[in-house]
Amino acid sequence: MLTEEDARRLVLAEIDDARCHVTYDLQILRVETLPFGWIFYWGAVCDGQSRQRPRLGGNSPFLVDRENERLIHTATSVPIARQIADYERRLRREAHARKTAAKQANPAQHRSAAP
Repeated sequence: MLTEEDARRLVLAEIDDARCHVTYDLQILRVETLPFGWIFYWGAVCDGQSRQRPRLGGNSPFLVDRENERLIHTATSVPIARQIADYERRLRREAHARKTAAKQANPAQHRSAAP
């Protein structure tokens, strides 16, 4: 299970990969806690002279799942709220599939537990 600090390190490693494509200093700008983990928003640091942050293309937020230790690159073309909802549905489907597989693997154990 990941801590927020572990998740931050994963995201920073991804941001480091992006640094070779731009001349700006990049950093995590904001972190929101979600039921399954965190969403990390990132971008360029404000320019010291104009006090404006340079605009970047393709710097969509990262979702990080604390249980599955997944780092998910989101899309800039889809609203982030929809992507979060889609990922939560995926987690529910995966949990259901695990439960079903466990029942099929041990059918006698599940029958004996029934009243």
